[in-house]
Amino acid sequence: MKRLSILGSTGSIGTQALDVIANSQEDYEVEALAAGSRVEQLAEQIRRFRPKLASVHSKEDAERLRLLTDSSVKIVWGPEGLKEAAAGTEADLVITAVVGSMGLGPTLAAIEAGKDIGLANKETLVSAGHLVTEAAAKRGVRLLPIDSEHSAIFQCLNGEKTEAVRRLIITASGGSFRDRTREQLRGVTVKEALNHPNWSMGAKITIDSATMVNKGLEVIEAHWLFGMDYDRISVLLHAESVIHSMVEFRDNSVMAQLGNPDMRVPIQYALTYPERRPTPTEPLDLTKIGLLHFREMDYERFPLLKLAYDCGRAGGTLPAVFNAANETAVARFLNGEIPFLAIEEIIARTVEGQSREANPGLDELLEADAAARRRAAEIRPEG
Repeated sequence: MKRLSILGSTGSIGTQALDVIANSQEDYEVEALAAGSRVEQLAEQIRRFRPKLASVHSKEDAERLRLLTDSSVKIVWGPEGLKEAAAGTEADLVITAVVGSMGLGPTLAAIEAGKDIGLANKETLVSAGHLVTEAAAKRGVRLLPIDSEHSAIFQCLNGEKTEAVRRLIITASGGSFRDRTREQLRGVTVKEALNHPNWSMGAKITIDSATMVNKGLEVIEAHWLFGMDYDRISVLLHAESVIHSMVEFRDNSVMAQLGNPDMRVPIQYALTYPERRPTPTEPLDLTKIGLLHFREMDYERFPLLKLAYDCGRAGGTLPAVFNAANETAVARFLNGEIPFLAIEEIIARTVEGQSREANPGLDELLEADAAARRRAAEIRPEG
């Protein structure tokens, strides 16, 4: 039986992970669940999966949760509670599915405790890839990707030698506005931006998909997960999201991983690796799909993807700055403060205004992150 902790249990990845677990519940024991402020939903998860510990955002949320659960569940809160859910249980594997850079501290704590990581929080590797991979190597901890793109690459590389790889090819759906020109993006609404054509995801990642920031974060994450230079990581537009990513080898062979756009497949692969088991998903029927379409990436249409590459290559604190600026800008857009295209302007101006400290430690990264958030919150878009 595998023992699990799930950070972000009420979010999109967390709920789908619990769906996978419920499909074969005799194989798993849920040690801890961590959520934000969705107390009622978390209480229902606690009743169903019986964790020993639950973490919420605040003390007030903890008090509300206590009224909805029995006394056998230990309830904690805040950043320290999240770290306890990550590192303070008997879990073998910790699924990190919280949104944004807040996943960094708990992930490092779980690694230090010797727990394998089911990584669905790409911002952790974007902001501090050198620290996370070094800590994982030191503790002998496995970083098992849950993002569909990285899971696909992970599967294609299984049993292959790194020196045989020419490049990694990350596929991108193009998001909600993939067929619109830049001029047609003026005045788009939050509702339109959240209408992803293929995937059912949380709000922040859906906006990231529309701006192509999500793909930029995945490029940086792939650099750290697979030890690949940025010049050997490319992005290809693929409208159907059936091929989740590919690996091109030096003999000109290309290996691809295909499947319906359903996150439960890569989630379960991370849970059962290296085994494969039946999933509660629909099988892929290529005869129904008929055609698969591909387009070269247009970096003028999606300038934030190019900026992500630039920040990744520069390294130091810049990836953390890029990520923090994006989180702040997306929150401002979702709150109705700025238009959609202003997300690009805010991120670019924030990155331009930050120093490029090389090989930063955790404190330096956190300082750069905080400074970038302040800067991104203050910028008044010119467009």
